[in-house]
Amino acid sequence: MYNSSRRDETKLGPAHQECIDRAYRVPIFLSTTTHLNDKQRRFLNRLILEIENALLFPRTLPLSESYPEAILTDIRRLVSSSYGMLAVNLRRFKVQTVELNEQTTPPTPLPTTPVWQGSVYSQVEPSMAYQFGLPLLLVREEDTDANNGIWAGGIAPLNLFIVWHSDTQTVDQFFKTPEWRSAFANWCAQVRNAFYIQTEPTFKYRCD
Repeated sequence: MYNSSRRDETKLGPAHQECIDRAYRVPIFLSTTTHLNDKQRRFLNRLILEIENALLFPRTLPLSESYPEAILTDIRRLVSSSYGMLAVNLRRFKVQTVELNEQTTPPTPLPTTPVWQGSVYSQVEPSMAYQFGLPLLLVREEDTDANNGIWAGGIAPLNLFIVWHSDTQTVDQFFKTPEWRSAFANWCAQVRNAFYIQTEPTFKYRCD
């Protein structure tokens, strides 16, 4: 009987461990786009692995979450039911300014080279998360929305902002940098702190 019990315990070990791991996965909002090239897809897959290894559960629209409501309402629902946001702004559109809506004095010089823009939701989702007070980490592919919205220089705090130099840096090299490891560890700690603050009871009995 003893040996049989030990064998059953061994069989249940991995399943038991998986349940334990799932129990400690705190839900976070992963803001990204579904339109990716091969290199961007490898980057996103590695990022998801990093998040899961930290025992956090990444949720994103519309892949893991979907609601029968307007998109803005969906975003608000996901923000309000998460404990942190990690936003990734990857190259999506290469555009060039050809005309301004008004002339200035002296005339404003137009950019001579095209610039990269990301998904429109990379502006909306992090802004709503920041308004809600979620711990925020911003990861941008180099030169994406460099002068646009919350991704422009000086808008977001520098300690929340990490740049992936995709032209000269491999996916593995990025995730080994001290900048990423430090910012990610700090953000994970903030997410867990937010989780405990939100889930602790409002009253605790104690003896004085």
